[in-house]
Amino acid sequence: MTETESIAYDVVVLGAGPVGENVADRTRAAGLTTAVVESELVGGECSYWACMPSKALLRPVIAQADARRLPGLEQAVQGPLETAAVLARRDDYTSHWQDDGQIRWLEGIGADLYRGRGRLAGPRTVTVTGPDGTVTTLTARHAVAVCTGTGARLPQLPGLDGVEPWTSREATSAEAAPGRLIVVGGGVVATEMATAWQALGSRVTLLVRGKGLLSRMEPFAGELVAEALAEAGVDVRTGTSVESVSRENGTVVAVTGAGDRVEADEILFATGRAPRTADIGLDTVGLEPGSWLDVDDSLRVTGTDWLYAVGDVNHRALLTHQGKYQARIAGAAIAARATGAEPPEEPWGAHAATADHHAVPQVVFTDPEAAAVGLSLAEAEQAGHRVRAVDVEFSSVAGAGLYGDGYTGRARMVVDLEEEILRGVTFVGPGVGELIHSATVAVAGRVPVGRLWHAVPSYPTLSEVWLRLLEAYRDN
Repeated sequence: MTETESIAYDVVVLGAGPVGENVADRTRAAGLTTAVVESELVGGECSYWACMPSKALLRPVIAQADARRLPGLEQAVQGPLETAAVLARRDDYTSHWQDDGQIRWLEGIGADLYRGRGRLAGPRTVTVTGPDGTVTTLTARHAVAVCTGTGARLPQLPGLDGVEPWTSREATSAEAAPGRLIVVGGGVVATEMATAWQALGSRVTLLVRGKGLLSRMEPFAGELVAEALAEAGVDVRTGTSVESVSRENGTVVAVTGAGDRVEADEILFATGRAPRTADIGLDTVGLEPGSWLDVDDSLRVTGTDWLYAVGDVNHRALLTHQGKYQARIAGAAIAARATGAEPPEEPWGAHAATADHHAVPQVVFTDPEAAAVGLSLAEAEQAGHRVRAVDVEFSSVAGAGLYGDGYTGRARMVVDLEEEILRGVTFVGPGVGELIHSATVAVAGRVPVGRLWHAVPSYPTLSEVWLRLLEAYRDN
């Protein structure tokens, strides 16, 4: 092992995924010298094993489903998807798991990339062990930002070690569709991957411990998605736990709590995420290895004046777009503090990630899509708000019928009865992912319900659901 001399930067970023890239972008824009450390691929989980490959797999599935709702196209798209072509397009969107383009982008903003395993080695100090064993020490004049994200969390199950289970990484990068696939879980990864692989030729069994799918959304979201998955051929089993797994002559066997044996060629566990903080030297700065990192709204780690935790590692909102938002806030705060000034802490200001508490949007790219922002009805009530839920069916909107015959979907807005603003909005239906930003603007902007009457939706579009929601609120 060879150790080099210490190199000083204004900012050192651990992790070169979308979050780390955005922190670096903002600090470089402020004129701060910035080093970025990455042990895998520049671009991170989202670019190679999550957002991009999963949506590349799902887009042909959704396009075919939409086409089947339209006379004139319905008969033309009845055959199976060309799985090899879908996987090839997926590979293009991951740049074939090469990060040359992302490296060029980092170089273009003037950040320095260090390949290797980065670890904290005391306050404002990071050591990087390169692929050849060389150790480089980086010191930060102003800030170190931990942007290492999360990894799949596997349950403690008898036999799991011998099964070689899929996680989200294997599910999004597989080279072929397994004949039979067990998916364990009921959240976003589970429902999206069940949607994709069923359409690409696998026979999918979805085993869900809870009562339904997408438990963090309004109940009707999971209900509509479950119905559609079952109609597509997925064997959806709720209230079903997995007690043990084994691989017998190449076949995976999952034994449920009821004693049933479910057989498949592969098994995917989509059972949550864990922070990638176990081996980044947290103990050298008085923090617990493997823990989530608590932060204030400027993304600074509690009890420090130099350490920031941005993105999934702080457990505020495990979403790429929200992590990038946090990165923009953190970058601005680091830049302000580098001048010796303490940035103002007012909510919704340039240095506070207020949206993490009030206006987090998410889209689940199943068929139908499920999209939500802000609080669900139950969450709003638990938070002590006096609210009312207003529901409408998309069948009342002309644009839905034009979108496709038999369009099925539902919308809900949660209205704060005291402030007359929206606490949350949920849409379920084909194509609603493109609607959710309008709801995000309404929730984040605290737009009064009375003013929303003057935001006129174009006819005939899906956006007319807003008019139906407002009418239902007024008339009841």
